[in-house]
Amino acid sequence: MRRLAARIGLLLIVTLASSGGALASQPAGGGAAATNRRAPANVYYEIFVRSWYDTNGDGIGDLNGVTAKLDYLKRLGVSGIWLMPINPSPSYHGYDVTDYREINPQYGTMADFERLLREAHKRGIKVILDLVANHSSNRSPWFLAARDPHSKYRDWYTWAKSDTDLKATSATGGFAWHPLADGRAGSRQHYLGVFAGVMPDLNYDDPAVRREMIGIGKFWLKKGVDGFRLDAAQHLYLNFETDWDNPAALKKNLAWWSEFHRGIDAANPHAWVVGEVWPRNPDQLAAWMGSLDAVFDFPLAQRLVASADQERDRDIGATIARRDAAYRAAAQGRFDDAPLLSNHDMERVMSQLDGNQEHMRVAAAMLLTLPGHPFVYYGEELGMRGNKPDPHLREPMRWYRAGKGPGETSWEGWSAGDGPGVSVEAERASPGSLLNWYRMLIGWRRDIPALRDGVARDWQDHNLQVAAWELDDPHGDVLVLHNLSGRTQSVEITGRRFRSLLRDSQPETVLGGGQLQLPPYGSAVLQ
Repeated sequence: MRRLAARIGLLLIVTLASSGGALASQPAGGGAAATNRRAPANVYYEIFVRSWYDTNGDGIGDLNGVTAKLDYLKRLGVSGIWLMPINPSPSYHGYDVTDYREINPQYGTMADFERLLREAHKRGIKVILDLVANHSSNRSPWFLAARDPHSKYRDWYTWAKSDTDLKATSATGGFAWHPLADGRAGSRQHYLGVFAGVMPDLNYDDPAVRREMIGIGKFWLKKGVDGFRLDAAQHLYLNFETDWDNPAALKKNLAWWSEFHRGIDAANPHAWVVGEVWPRNPDQLAAWMGSLDAVFDFPLAQRLVASADQERDRDIGATIARRDAAYRAAAQGRFDDAPLLSNHDMERVMSQLDGNQEHMRVAAAMLLTLPGHPFVYYGEELGMRGNKPDPHLREPMRWYRAGKGPGETSWEGWSAGDGPGVSVEAERASPGSLLNWYRMLIGWRRDIPALRDGVARDWQDHNLQVAAWELDDPHGDVLVLHNLSGRTQSVEITGRRFRSLLRDSQPETVLGGGQLQLPPYGSAVLQ
């Protein structure tokens, strides 16, 4: 472990020394990035502002706190951030918006947000916002007005008719229809809400809703944001349990998002949109690439974590090669991928892996050697744990060993039992920490264009404890290998195509005589 710590420390020093001001501009690269004007920054980092950093002492994170910690993100190597909803909302999470053109006063002011944008862009860090397009809050002025059948906002929402099945199951498993609590005796008004009664669905068959949502996108682009994460993108027309796998619902979803994208393009052709899509059939993800720039690859996330946990390759190379080919075919000239391990709706990775540090390192190594633009959930780089219910997945970022200090948020406690070693203060001082492991891997991506932009190819090998794939790139093809096991693996490197060892995570890695000796839980990149 000491040798590994020393190795990571040396690589980190070299990476930081060589990077200089690279984060202030797009990294040089070929492949998709060279031809795709939409290509966003490399590694994105998801931030729940409430849990991040508190600058005014009220226990709630704020936008000034995000600004205060931009240098932490730059040192990590992050070049893009996704902010979970920052609009006014009655909930702690913000996914029921009351005003799409304002800032949640608990997080600060519009001036604070504009300052954050300026400071992020100075550091070469892009900012994308969570756009909650499927539904509003039931306290939104739109919905409050829509309760009146004669209001111009009435058709902004979907209302039950006399023959509506009010017991219909929504696509998310609960009741689809909710009674309107308007206090009138005998009232039988019911409205559609796929997620909950406090989140009434917007009606995208109404042209006014479409115009308004495109207008909201343009408003934030004018402020300087770099794009959007589209919440519940598939549910604008996937409303009921019976809509799953319905081609008509998919077609209407894709048509709307194409229209939205054209509107965004008109305001900023460089803006980037990534959709939250959870299809029951993973093959359906490819269809979205014609309407959006990227979708989160949740099926791949499950495969990566399972492979790390089981120490067995679950056909990852072949999977990413098939996915890559399908996405490129559907993308019609624009292609980005958004791999991840977890987000604010999922068990934290370290919890899924039962606290196994080595498995966590392997999972991170696989993620950060995939082409595209990986997303890292805040605290993942520290090994923070978290299980359901949802607030436990979104607990305060751990800045200090003691669990308290300037800026530490306190709106929610910690439930996972992480000790003082799981903190920025502890890990930045330890060369062998998970935090420095992430820094090292992100440095690999900065230095090797193929890791960002390469076309994925499967690499055939019969060793089920090694996950491997090729990435083809005009600047040089590479072979990526990960030892998923606790034993050294000998891998035959046939032919003379891959002859040099570009990067390795452990000093015991040896390439020679047509064989690669890959130490336990080690990773290597060959050229």
